[in-house]
Order: sequence, then C-alpha cells, then structure tokens
Amino acid sequence: MAYNVLILGASYGSLLATKLLFGGHKITMVCLPAEVEAFNSEGARVRLPIRGRNEPTELNSRNLPGKLSAAGPGDVKPSDYDLVALAMQEPQYRSPGVRELLDAVAKSRKPTMSIMNMPPLPYLKRIPGLNTDALKPAFTDASVWDNFEPGALTLCSPDPQAIRPPGEKINFLLVTLPTNFKVARFASDQHTAILRQLEKDVDAARYDAGDGPLELPVKLRVHDSIFVPLAKWAMLLTGNYRCVTEDGAVDIKDAVHRDIETSRAVYNWVCGVCERLGASPNDLVPFEKYAAAANDLVRPSSAARALNNGVPNIERTDRLVQLIGAQYGMRNEIVDRTVALVDARLAANRKAAA
Repeated sequence: MAYNVLILGASYGSLLATKLLFGGHKITMVCLPAEVEAFNSEGARVRLPIRGRNEPTELNSRNLPGKLSAAGPGDVKPSDYDLVALAMQEPQYRSPGVRELLDAVAKSRKPTMSIMNMPPLPYLKRIPGLNTDALKPAFTDASVWDNFEPGALTLCSPDPQAIRPPGEKINFLLVTLPTNFKVARFASDQHTAILRQLEKDVDAARYDAGDGPLELPVKLRVHDSIFVPLAKWAMLLTGNYRCVTEDGAVDIKDAVHRDIETSRAVYNWVCGVCERLGASPNDLVPFEKYAAAANDLVRPSSAARALNNGVPNIERTDRLVQLIGAQYGMRNEIVDRTVALVDARLAANRKAAA
C-alpha cells in the first residue's frame, strides 16, 4: 500500500523522504521558498556511503518509484495525509506559518512521527510517572505542543548523520554516518501498522547504480519500547553538546576521545537516567559502540555550529536530561557544566542580536 506522507523540514527530512520513495509512497516536504523551488525543479539528491564500495552512491529522487514534491507551510492540509513526520529542529516550530501548521497537525489527530533530537513534550507524557510540566523550561516554546494527543505522536531517533556541505545546492544531502532510524510504536496498532509497512519497504529497497542492485544502508527500525529512541540522549550529551567551547567548537570525535573516561562517565550517567525512567539496558547502546562510531564524526555538532553562527535558540536536550535527572535526585557535574556553558553561549548570542 502506498501512503501519503507529509514531512515538515527538507534538510534532514530529505533523507527519510528518499528512503520512503523506494516503496512508491507520495511524499510532500514543507520547507522554505528557495527549497520548494529546488526540490520541485530538480528533486532531492542524497549521497550515501555503502560498505564495500570506494565511492558513495548518489540517489536522485526523480529516478525512484515514489513521488516527491515540496510546498510552503500554508499550502498543505494535514488531513490529506496518512502520516506526518517532524524533521525540523525544535525552535523552528514556533515560527510564523510553521506554528499554525503544527497546530493543524495536532488537531487532525494524524499519526505523527518526530525525528528531532529533542522529544516533543506529548511524547514524554507517554512515560509513566514523569512530571512533564517541570520540563517545559527546556523547550523554546512548550505551548506549540499543547494540542497533541500523546498516543498519536511517536519519536524516531535521528541516528543517521547527514549534512549539507558548503558549496552544494540546497537540495543535496551528504550522509556521513549511515546508521538506522529507530522509531517507537504508536499507542494504536493501526497507526503502528503504517510504520511497520514503511520498515518493510525500506528493507526491500534496492538501487542499481549501473553494476547491479545494491542494498542500501539507513533502515527504519520499529520498536515496541518507547525508550529505544531515548538512546540518542547519551550520545548527544557525551559528544554533541560537549563540542561546545567557551569561544568556539571542537569535532564530536575530539569531544568524546580527548578524555575517554569522562566521556564514559557522562554516557553511563545518561543511560542511568533512561533506566530510571523505565528503559531496559537492551533499549540502549553500549558506550564502546558509540565511542567507535564517534571516530568517524570529524565535524562539530549542528548545535555547536549553530552557536558559532549566533543563533538565539537551539534544541536543548542537554537541559531536558538535566531536568529529568533532577526529578530523581540524579546530578552529574560535567552535564551541569555543559548546560551552563550552552546557557552562556546562547545568552551572548541573544545579547549580540538585541
């Protein structure tokens, strides 16, 4: 069965879109006017590294079975779609136009899959015993999530790493770490069945680059546990946010490996917070596996780059995990220092922009 999927956000969203096109699905991406023009005239181009091949393989959406189009936030109706994916960064959802579209998504009760590092507040409400009101300070504007039904919203961990390289067109994406998307089930079996069908379609995808069909990396993996996507938290607090320095940024590899024992301590502490919420060790990723993958992450994180570029708001998963830990009397000195440093950098950016 072909689904009609709406994706808010075209940068990272184009990776998911391209994978779903193999299943013959119809994808609409909501993005900026220049992106709308580029995607509608030239399609999406995604370059993937494939094990055993010296050169990456480039996928062009125009050559795939499904149909891709792009539109502005005022040009789509969520009720027309079977599934909505949220692939923008958390601060963007309060932007004019996007905020109204997000609210329309919430009121449509369409199954919605977030692909943010920052889990939306309604998803966190699916975790028994968690005081979500106390977590609102971690969000740029928590009120944008007010009308979502928690069971109709799920979280997909954006584990694959991808960038738009400088000098490339805005419809181009380079995958730098081709790991899998990990998504938790919806409350409804009917909604979860959509995810399971998409998982099968992505698994079955093959691409012929001219020398025979290739199995492509970056799968979609559906999990019954709502805690599996939270495994990304330990990675973010160990690597991504520790890229941030007082006056610049270091690569994720350096952030993790410059003091491996401190990194291990932060990682294990965050995993402990997740287990306190109800995660099992099997839901999480061992530190050694993450540390090995971090050797290939030789750029600063998007959060660190955004701070360097003067943005006034970024996703604050660091603050979120700190606040969750505090509910259970759990604190970590390194995490506290990281949160304070990010706070200071954001305050400086806001002062400079005032």
